[in-house]
Amino acid sequence: MATAPITELDEETVRSMSVGAVFTDFGGKITALDFHRKDDLLVTASEDDSVRLYDIANAKLLKTTYHKKHGADRVCFTHHPSSVICSSRYNMDGGESMRYLSMYDNRCLRYFKGHKDRVVSLCMSPINDSFMSGSLDHSVRVWDLRVNACQGILRLRGRPTVAYDQQGLVFAVAMEGGAIKLFDSRSYDKGPFDTFLVGGDTAEVCDIKFSNDGKSMLLSTTNNNIYVLDAYAGEKRCGFNLEPSPGTPIEATFTPDGQYLVSGSGDGTLHAWNINMGTEVASWNSYIGVASCLKWAPRRVMFVAASTALTFWIPDVDSQGPSKNEAAPQSEHPIKQ
Repeated sequence: MATAPITELDEETVRSMSVGAVFTDFGGKITALDFHRKDDLLVTASEDDSVRLYDIANAKLLKTTYHKKHGADRVCFTHHPSSVICSSRYNMDGGESMRYLSMYDNRCLRYFKGHKDRVVSLCMSPINDSFMSGSLDHSVRVWDLRVNACQGILRLRGRPTVAYDQQGLVFAVAMEGGAIKLFDSRSYDKGPFDTFLVGGDTAEVCDIKFSNDGKSMLLSTTNNNIYVLDAYAGEKRCGFNLEPSPGTPIEATFTPDGQYLVSGSGDGTLHAWNINMGTEVASWNSYIGVASCLKWAPRRVMFVAASTALTFWIPDVDSQGPSKNEAAPQSEHPIKQ
């Protein structure tokens, strides 16, 4: 079912978000998820070694593949709707840290060798076949889907986190001490063209995202802080502190119009803020405990939150969504918008 492109959200719509569908058949925590940029598709990776493909227009599971040899840790779509890049959880002795997978026929199209430790950040260029990975081996590697060999390496301190901007011209690398370095994706070998510091916070950054318009960057840190920075000047636009979530880094997400921010929290709640005003708009019971993954769909009024279950959140036009005391719907019914 097609929906018109999102132009701008309002606070009433954000406040009305409620659970529209739930999938509970995972045999472990969901470790990563990603929306396709142009198709109504979602992919998840889970501790039960599964990679799952969903039709988000109808809240329908399309395909499940299992990867017992290497496991499934980080995952992101390529430009093709049924192809993904997936990082390994174990059996990395041979350096097979990532795989290029076809969900259509459950084939591995290519292995990517190089990282010596777990990949903790993975992102695909929005404009070409390049992708980046950040690993606990203190390196960021640049790859091309068409070639097995790594195309470039950045060595750094700490746990690296990587993200492309929506135009694919710039990528950001967050590293030890709260430093954010910006690179020109066409000439990254010349070093960063700018470096930002999140003033007063030297915690490691566990997630970084650009807004769709490229004007803002979203950072979440290991000490439960979320910041929105001006992507050009590095100045802090707003910041929020959340309840601690030991062992589960908090993920936050921009709405497609860049006006609002949604995040999980260590107490099992979800929160939404107005970025321009710096004020909280809504707070919800997540129904699934602490959300390990959280992302807003690029072209829909919808976000997903995940832990050991996957929940689809949509506007409750009848204002009769599950209340704080009601159970969320345990169904796979089509999502109505």
